Amino acid sequence: MKKTAALVLLLILPFVSAEASEPKPYEMPRTQVVPIQDTKSDRQYELYIKLPEGYEKNTDLKYPVIYTGDAIWHMDMLSGSTEYLMPNVILVGISWQKDLEGEVAHASRFRDYSLVKDTESKNPRGEAGNHLSFIRDDVIKYVENNYRADPNERAYFGYSLGVQLGAYILFAQPDTFKNYIFGSPAFSERSGIYIDEFEAKMAPQQQELNANVFVSIGELEKSEIGDTKYLVSVLQRRSQAGLTLTGLEIIEDSDHGTAFPVTVIRGIKWLSQLNSE
Repeated sequence: MKKTAALVLLLILPFVSAEASEPKPYEMPRTQVVPIQDTKSDRQYELYIKLPEGYEKNTDLKYPVIYTGDAIWHMDMLSGSTEYLMPNVILVGISWQKDLEGEVAHASRFRDYSLVKDTESKNPRGEAGNHLSFIRDDVIKYVENNYRADPNERAYFGYSLGVQLGAYILFAQPDTFKNYIFGSPAFSERSGIYIDEFEAKMAPQQQELNANVFVSIGELEKSEIGDTKYLVSVLQRRSQAGLTLTGLEIIEDSDHGTAFPVTVIRGIKWLSQLNSE
């Protein structure tokens, strides 16, 4: 009888162990997912908000904030880098539009981050101005009303097409962010001309930009380097108006994909040094 009971126990033990160790989704520590609506367009998004360690205890502190689009692509790398290089910071990732039916998950980024309208495309393009209103009126307002965020220490991280949006923000509403990290800009000839003309149009209205800009690109991004240098030349025109530019940092032996993690690390290191100063 004892042998039979022992045998039964041995047979069911693997199933008990499997049930006890049922896999579950990983959640980034100290991170909240907050639904948010673009109040002008009635579009639905999400914010991924990661708070620094000790946020609950250090109630007298306000924290710098790094905002980024393409949140599902960027948050992991930004989280790991800031843990080591800039731990006392709030991260805010802005999702792609959540209530788009029948589209790939990132379809809205082509509309929200781009500068030039494309009437030939079946999908809208060129709504960076609308997305800037959403960021200012809804996202930043929500973050600063609900978290101890320092309004004088906002930073923007943009990569690839996200740089089009970032450059537009810098020249349209320069007080939106204090620091900008631009990695591997995706600028076509048309969008490059647009930002050139837009900067010239806005310059007479802006005496001071008071912004710091970091720009990088992969050494192997041969077709994009010319457009990036064009963007850098536009940025350099505002050096007399309080815009401090690092120049163009070349990421060695890297293409558009492999330059991303290095850009994050170097950009956060640069931002950390600014913050400590």
